[in-house]
Amino acid sequence: MKFYNSRGPNPRMVRMFMAEKGFDVAKVEIDLLAGENRKDPFLQINPAGQLPALQLDDGTVLAEITAICEYVDEVKKDTPSLIGDTPAERGITRMWTRRIDLNIVEPAANGFRYSQGLKLFQSRIRCIPAAADELKTTAREWLERVDRLMDSKPFIAGAKLTMVDIFLFAFLDFMNGVGQPLDPANKNLTAWFERMKARPSAAA
Repeated sequence: MKFYNSRGPNPRMVRMFMAEKGFDVAKVEIDLLAGENRKDPFLQINPAGQLPALQLDDGTVLAEITAICEYVDEVKKDTPSLIGDTPAERGITRMWTRRIDLNIVEPAANGFRYSQGLKLFQSRIRCIPAAADELKTTAREWLERVDRLMDSKPFIAGAKLTMVDIFLFAFLDFMNGVGQPLDPANKNLTAWFERMKARPSAAA
């Protein structure tokens, strides 16, 4: 089994998830900045040219971060599930992951790609610079909404750490460094972020 790794929040999210689960796997580093992910031999592994990717022993390749994490959660059963122990818990985790992905991660990430990251991404994907500010605003507004919905809960989805916490943390930590810092007025999320940052897995 091999984990195709690189810089950026997507691989970090999966590395952190694996660290929480105690899942060890050989890593192959791919140079994202040099565009190594957009040419062979990596395209033979993942034709979409995206990172990370997990190649299983039988050659099967998983290449979406939540799919990789769900696979790890299912095969590493000797540690607590980060998806949920019951159908209801799993449903709640997936609901929150969907909300965070559509309303915070994708708008914030594209806001970065279309502005600060434009030089890197303009030759790789369709970029819409005029949309950058509105996308960033969408992400900020949804962070405010999540902050209110969290109330006094220790984690996004409730009382336990789940995949959605790791997902949002990896992206917020990245965004903090590229012009989209978490507003300290979001006090619940700010306190949660510091707790997440203190976890040993955050160094993965």
